[in-house]
Amino acid sequence: MGHRPGTAGPGGWATHIFLSTLHKPALESPSDPRIYFAAERTLLAWVRTALGIIGLGFVVTRFGVFLRLIARPDVHPTPAVNSTVIGVSLVVLGTLTLLGATVQYVRFCRELSPLQRPARYWTGFATMVAYGLALVGAILATYLTLT
Repeated sequence: MGHRPGTAGPGGWATHIFLSTLHKPALESPSDPRIYFAAERTLLAWVRTALGIIGLGFVVTRFGVFLRLIARPDVHPTPAVNSTVIGVSLVVLGTLTLLGATVQYVRFCRELSPLQRPARYWTGFATMVAYGLALVGAILATYLTLT
């Protein structure tokens, strides 16, 4: 008895899927710059995440001052210790996330062959931006701690 095309038997959909995977060329060849661009997109996603964490830390730190100002507008507000500790911790966490993602990106890029890197493309720009933002995060954490 033969199997119909809609079944999993010989000549059915399972056989078709198996045979179609045998004849597909590999997506990633040794000269594929998409590997580098995928790594750069991943770094930029981590940069966005880290900036969100740093921004949240700033807001939490200053929100304590805002609440004290609303409660007693006649008195000069001082930062609340709890919100300062939590906010500065978030800024430091975002900065460390940024540094870790950048170090991982640099390590990965060093493993790529010259053919896997795009021609006439400066690969250090994303690294420079990420390290610069990490420096800004460290300065912000210091500022929030001291004020």
